[in-house]
Amino acid sequence: MKLATIRVDGATRAVRVDEDKAVDLGENDLVTVLRRPDWRARAAASDGKSYPLSDLDYAPVVVAPEKVICVGLNYRNHITEMGRELPQFPTLFSKYARALVGAYDNVVLPASSTQMDWEAELAVVVGAEIRHAGLRQARAAIAGYTVLNDVTARDWQFRTNQWHQGKTFEATTPIGPWLVTADDPAVAADGLSLTCEVDGDTVQKADTGDLVFDPAALVSYVSGIVTLVPGDVIATGTPGGVGHAREPARYLTHGSVLVTRIDGIGECVNLCRRERR
Repeated sequence: MKLATIRVDGATRAVRVDEDKAVDLGENDLVTVLRRPDWRARAAASDGKSYPLSDLDYAPVVVAPEKVICVGLNYRNHITEMGRELPQFPTLFSKYARALVGAYDNVVLPASSTQMDWEAELAVVVGAEIRHAGLRQARAAIAGYTVLNDVTARDWQFRTNQWHQGKTFEATTPIGPWLVTADDPAVAADGLSLTCEVDGDTVQKADTGDLVFDPAALVSYVSGIVTLVPGDVIATGTPGGVGHAREPARYLTHGSVLVTRIDGIGECVNLCRRERR
């Protein structure tokens, strides 16, 4: 089952995306839907207003999550690429909700950065409130999966040992177009193919089975720090192939077309535009 948040007449609506139409779920956004204990059954049974698929304007799949938690250095090949050792614990940082854009929205390249880099990622959306969860509880609390690109200002990220300032510039992080629920056969495989393209060039290609810490392990770990609530997002990390690690380095520029794709889930296609002050 695919669930999304779309823009309609200046507002947003939560929908189920079927093969031939999108069906209104009776709420303004997907986070509100996920707060209901019976959200799966309600979403599957909804027969509300329908929208043509060709007319859908996708907002970020979760418009205003309480938390966006990101994981660094979580693909074995990317860790090797960056010259580091496999971590004992997940490396965590966060984003603010204003960093998120829809799956087909423009990505804004901030005027203050000249080193904007791509990072294709599988993102987990939480569907239940949990704290100190074991792996089984953590797995059950995953509402589903979506596509995210953690577009990063490398020149800001590496100003200090703390990465946050390079990771949360506004309107830089596409997410969507929908959430594929965790019980959908499309995401049942142990590993999903993840790719990133820039201007038609495939720059990242990996299998999510290469993750050091898988989604359930990440949900469990983070829940030991803070209570996770419906709509929270955990971005699971990026594989090798980032622009900053290339010789010479390559970065996103005004007019770049960024495509982030995960088989079984979907893709984000975003035009990069330089910020105007």
